[in-house]
Amino acid sequence: MKKLTLLLTVLCVFVPAAAAQDWAKPRLEKTTRHYEYVKVMNGTREVTAFITYPEVKTKATALVLLHDNQGLTDWARGMTDQGAEAGYITIAPDLLSGMGPKGGGTADFGGDRDAVSKGFAALGQKPDQITSDLDAIVAYVAKLPACNGKVVVGGFCWGGTQTFRFATNNQNIKAALVFYGSPPKDEDIAKITSPVVGFYGSNDARINTTIPKTIELMKTAGKKFDPVTYEGAGHGFMKSGEDPAGSPENKKARADAWVRLKTILAKL
Repeated sequence: MKKLTLLLTVLCVFVPAAAAQDWAKPRLEKTTRHYEYVKVMNGTREVTAFITYPEVKTKATALVLLHDNQGLTDWARGMTDQGAEAGYITIAPDLLSGMGPKGGGTADFGGDRDAVSKGFAALGQKPDQITSDLDAIVAYVAKLPACNGKVVVGGFCWGGTQTFRFATNNQNIKAALVFYGSPPKDEDIAKITSPVVGFYGSNDARINTTIPKTIELMKTAGKKFDPVTYEGAGHGFMKSGEDPAGSPENKKARADAWVRLKTILAKL
């Protein structure tokens, strides 16, 4: 299974992506919401995470967002502000924590694409570490004084795959939001207790070929799976749809998916 995990990691890592995300920086520079880096302990491991708080009067649900194959980038951090703007405590863990050349996380790689790819390849050999890191993040955010105890996990690309897999390992999350990620092992689907919501682009055959079987397996296991495919959108449309240079199809898919996400969270 480790070889399969590595293969899925490498396939996702080499999906074309924008080299720079300067367009993503202004959001955090202008926001009035409180954000900060935090260190979450997983045993002796220290997991770096970026968290943004909503400006609300009552305790809020927490949203854990798992980054894509580029790690904890400006875009990933900016997504926490968007989650907080919608009214949710939003935290993005750096799952490359400890995997950097200097023992750090994403920032250690200095934007070197090849180095980041190698980091993810190495991380793909540590599925138990990923799970325990996420368990620690979920437990941490659920216990925050500003949290109502409810935690939802969502992820993009590589993070979408990890979100689906994590749903087979953690029975405390209220929902799993999978953005263009691969499903877990067939035999693990029976372990899922939370509803799984899928967000896919029609121009993403590599991922979309897995959907029919996943629907069948989830139905047979009596699990809730609600996939939606956005016409004309490609893989990674949540990021590329936010990029000013993104296609109209990706922009529309991103906007529609964000409305859907907020509607789902409001009903939990």
